[in-house]
Amino acid sequence: MATITVFESVTLDGVMQAPARADEDTRGGFPYGGWAAPYQDEVAMRFAGEGMSREGAMLFGRRTYEDVLGAWATAPEPNPFTEVLVNTPKYVVSRRRDTRLAYPNSTLLAGDASDTVAELRRTFDGAITVLGSGELVRALFGAGLVDELVLQQHPLVLGTGTTLFGSSRVELELQRTVPTTTGVVIAQYAVR
Repeated sequence: MATITVFESVTLDGVMQAPARADEDTRGGFPYGGWAAPYQDEVAMRFAGEGMSREGAMLFGRRTYEDVLGAWATAPEPNPFTEVLVNTPKYVVSRRRDTRLAYPNSTLLAGDASDTVAELRRTFDGAITVLGSGELVRALFGAGLVDELVLQQHPLVLGTGTTLFGSSRVELELQRTVPTTTGVVIAQYAVR
């Protein structure tokens, strides 16, 4: 059986919308895209690289899959992430069965996220990492399918934007913290 780890960048008020680029996700008129970029440092990159070096698979919602792979597949070389993102097995959750997946090593999980990911979790042997994919993550927490949560908590309050957690109660046990040089605290939690 697989273990599912959610890896997210959030502000102190829980916003996870559009951390990387201004045009990443402007839904709802969100004006603060790219808010996490000024906080990147060697500590955060090393931590992310540590996670990316683990064998396993990645799980995305369709929108995040298209955005993340689109951005990194066209990023200038060399960078530490493109090869891993392209070569790692990827599972993409979409409600639409006709969704086309543009990148290699990608498998569509069409239908309800709770059902399709529960089946993947039962049949996949290894680690599965979810990047971004807020709507998917909220559904997975609601269905009790997340084993671990890694938050990059940024010292920033935006007051608006899509937040990570919905209405599901989630109890966490702190496993590890890593402070960065820019005030970001990376917190690794087991989900109880």
